[in-house]
Amino acid sequence: MNSFFGSVFWLLVTLGVLVTFHEFGHYWVARRCGVKVLRFSVGFGKAVWKRIGKDGTEYQVAAIPLGGYVKMLDAREGEVDPADRGREFTGKPVWQRIAIVAAGPLFNLIFTVVAFWAMFVVGMPDYAPTFTAAPHSMAADAGIRPGDRMLAVDGKAVDTWSGAYDAIANGLLGREPLPLRVRGTDGTERTVVLPLNKLPAGQDIGQYADKLGLKPAPAPAIAAVVTPGFPAAEAGLQGGDRIVSINGQAVADFEAFSNVVAAEAAKSPALNIAVERQGKPLSFKVTARMASMEGQPARWLVGVQPPQTERVVRRYGLLAALPASLSATWDNTQSLFNMIGKMLTGQASTKNLSGVIGIAQVANASANMGPAWFLRFLALVSLSLAVLNLLPIPVLDGGHLLYYLIELVKGSPLSERAMMAGQYIGLALLFTLMGLAFYNDIHRSLPL
Repeated sequence: MNSFFGSVFWLLVTLGVLVTFHEFGHYWVARRCGVKVLRFSVGFGKAVWKRIGKDGTEYQVAAIPLGGYVKMLDAREGEVDPADRGREFTGKPVWQRIAIVAAGPLFNLIFTVVAFWAMFVVGMPDYAPTFTAAPHSMAADAGIRPGDRMLAVDGKAVDTWSGAYDAIANGLLGREPLPLRVRGTDGTERTVVLPLNKLPAGQDIGQYADKLGLKPAPAPAIAAVVTPGFPAAEAGLQGGDRIVSINGQAVADFEAFSNVVAAEAAKSPALNIAVERQGKPLSFKVTARMASMEGQPARWLVGVQPPQTERVVRRYGLLAALPASLSATWDNTQSLFNMIGKMLTGQASTKNLSGVIGIAQVANASANMGPAWFLRFLALVSLSLAVLNLLPIPVLDGGHLLYYLIELVKGSPLSERAMMAGQYIGLALLFTLMGLAFYNDIHRSLPL
């Protein structure tokens, strides 16, 4: 499946699952409160599939899969049969209306906890938090050295690459000095402070990450496996040889080794590879071969494979996964509110907002990384839906909750005029946010 169709497919899966769960929350609580549900729709617009349930509710899947809704019996939308007045939404006590509206975000929160729990039970494959810094980058200037292992970010312990990167990304939003505790390749520990306050304002987190220059440490230039029948094995290289240079060009890591092989073999396949074996320098004449491996495009090969990157799998039993999932939900909720707060105060740029295109791309990438990563993605999107829906913006669940809280305080509902004015303001805010997110998605996809 190519990237475009994969993104569309996994976006539809994501929205289908999360919207259905969100709307089911409204539906389930409405039914428990005795409200008549007229329609349960996944998607908007014309129905592509529908049926009437035994409870009289019309269930449908609509043509525009970018949301959904639960339509309840509501006196504001027309005459209500006297026989159904006890099942009409606005006639219910305010606390029941609050419960019905809050149920959607609450079910998204429950889904978040369950998805994180499933992720930990399945096992979250990751890498050890070993980093290096691009030459002349902010991280290099701060003192990050090749092979440094991240132990803590801003005082919080990290044990995986993604966990360390998420914590650093959160720090990038605030653009404040960020202390890192690292352990060097010599085993000594030290504190490195990233001067994030020197980053320019008004850029998105991807641009900040480029300026920071922090990236996973490449594998060392060691021939971990020498493939039989290939040029390196025929020349005499052995597994464990440390590669020192190619045609006199020093190589610092396996990535540099691959790049030098490609560049030098393009001039002449005959290569002089210097290695160190058990402390002794050796030199071999190796004739590179143009070949394709595992369906990849043909390239110059000598038959040497790097050491395996240290992998970390976070896996828990059925019971132990629950506190881990609750902790992950809490940590990500804090990070989400932190981002929203920094955007509202101007500390973080609104360029960090992503829309449907960005979500689709991340959905596809996560699905390709395995079930645990896709479960993590679903958990994060579900959490975002829960929080964003609770914002006090009319037309969102949070806006309706605001109306009902005002009703509790003043003792009577807001006037139709006041609620209509709020709806128009809410729609304007919502379309502005959606337009900004869509613009950001398009801008990121354009070549600079």
